[in-house]
This record gives sequence, structure tokens and C-alpha cells, in this order.
Amino acid sequence: MVVEVCNFFGVYLLYCTNPRYHGRVYVGFTVNPERRINQHNGGKRRGGAWKTSGRGPWDMVLIIHGFPSDVAALRFEWAWQHPHSSRRLTHVTRRTSRERQFDFHLRVLAHMLQTAPWCRLPLTIRWLKQEYCRDFPAGLEPPLHMPVAFGQVRAVKTKGVKAPEVNVATPKRCSICLKKFQDGDNDIPLRCFHPGCTMAAHMTCLSRAFLAKEPLHFLPIEGQCPG
Repeated sequence: MVVEVCNFFGVYLLYCTNPRYHGRVYVGFTVNPERRINQHNGGKRRGGAWKTSGRGPWDMVLIIHGFPSDVAALRFEWAWQHPHSSRRLTHVTRRTSRERQFDFHLRVLAHMLQTAPWCRLPLTIRWLKQEYCRDFPAGLEPPLHMPVAFGQVRAVKTKGVKAPEVNVATPKRCSICLKKFQDGDNDIPLRCFHPGCTMAAHMTCLSRAFLAKEPLHFLPIEGQCPG
């Protein structure tokens, strides 16, 4: 099964299967994984990177996607490529002589997903080829809001599909500040997703409640329903 994702920005890990260069890895950025792996295996003449040209075939084994923009993904790519030049990854130890490149890059990735600002992004860790899958080191598992997925992914253009209308009674007051909701699109209440829960709140009220224990942050990534 191939998962289709709109507005795709991903950072991937390649693994070389050429016996001469077996075990080498490459980190890159793409907006189209299917096209990009073909470019890498096609060489520089087909748009592949010079570091991978003539050394294939390559497998695209892992991709991190869900970045809000290409800039965010490119910054992630650079830090993954140059962990010892990134001021956010000074705590990551260098690769030992016995550590394979593949294992080292996975270790760096594990640290990155635990480090700000990346630890607060809505990322998905996707293994494109399950035979390469590794467990994250103990204590360095991805944050709970980052799912680990399996299978191929395809970038698709944004589809202008209108969401179906659902007739639900609009609550009158915010469950947190107790003020009345105003008519209009600028004051739409947020609801709890649990069936039977009547909690409804302003977005800003819910955000402040979720960030009560994280005052230095602007956007929450999780929280307990006040209801």
C-alpha cells in the first residue's frame, strides 16, 4: 500500500547496495521520493547527486516527512549531514571505528528527534524498506506525537476537496474561560474528540491550558482535555 501525502517535504536516508561501496549512506531532501530515488540511481545526467553518481544502486530506506516547509526540511537535512557542526547537536558523540555509517546516522537521527526545535514538529518516521528497520536506542525513542510508519509514500498535489458538512449543535460558552462564543469563523470552538465529552473551548484558551507547564513555548503538541 502506498500512502499519498499532500504538501510533501521529506528528508531521506539512502543505503548503497553496490558490493564495491556496500554500506555507504547518503542523506538528502526531496519533495518527490519516487522521482528522487530514480534520479540517484540514474546518475548526475538524470539529476542525481554527485556523491551518489556511479556508486549505485541505492535503496531509499527511511524518510522523515511532515515538515511545515522546505526551509524546515532543508535545515533538518543539513544538521543530519553535519551533526558535529550543528550547535544543537554538540551532545552527540562522534562515530567510532566499529560503528557502521548506517547505525551512526540512525543514532544521530534519534538525538535530533529529541532536540528542539525538531522535537515539536508533527513529523512521521517512515521505513520505506522494512528489512532495514532498526529499533531506536533505549531512552531515545521518538516523541509520542511522532508515529513510526512502514511502507511507500507518494507526494501528490493538493486536492481541492470540500469537507462534508456536519450538523452539530454549537456550544454557547468556552469550558475554560466561560465566555460566550461569538458568531463567525474567527471564534470557532475546539471540541474534545472523545464521544460524549461536551468540552468546547477557544483555541487560545486551550493552548494556554496545555502550555501551563511549558511557559517558554508558543504552540502545544499535546494536553489533557479539561473536561
